[in-house]
Amino acid sequence: MAVSEEEGVTLEVLRKKMADFARERDWEKFHSPRNLLLALVGEVGELSEIFQWKGEVPKGLPDWKEEEKLHLGEELSDVLLYLVRLSDICGVDLGKAALRKLELNAKKYPVKLCKGSSKKHTQINSKSNSVTDKNGSIRKNSNSSGSSEC
Repeated sequence: MAVSEEEGVTLEVLRKKMADFARERDWEKFHSPRNLLLALVGEVGELSEIFQWKGEVPKGLPDWKEEEKLHLGEELSDVLLYLVRLSDICGVDLGKAALRKLELNAKKYPVKLCKGSSKKHTQINSKSNSVTDKNGSIRKNSNSSGSSEC
C-alpha cells in the first residue's frame, strides 16, 4: 500500500500497514495487548534517552545535528507504530478516541479559565470561578482578567 506525499499518512493507513507487516511475518500470535504495551513502554524509554541529558530543548531543535533529528524521528515512529498496533489489537479506533479526548479536555480545561496556566483541572472549579490549592482548599480566584488559574 503506497502512499503519496500529497495524500499524507492517516492512522488507518498505518493500522493496515502494521497489520500486514505482522501478518506477513506470522507475528500476530505475539501481538497481545500486554506484549504490545510493554514494547511501547520500551520505545518510550528509548525516546526519553534522546532527551535525557539535554536540558530544555528549544522548539524546532535548532542546535541538533541532522543525524540526531533522524534518530528522534525513528524513535517517535516506533512509539507511534506500537500505539497504533495496540489500539488496533484492542479494537479501539484511535483517531475517534483522540478526537473524543480532545473534546473532553476542552470541557475540562475551558479557555476562559485555563488560558496561559498549567494548573491541573482538579485545581479549578469552572462553575464558581474558584480554584483548589495544593492542600485541596477551595478559594475564589482573584484574577478577573478572564485568564483564571487552571
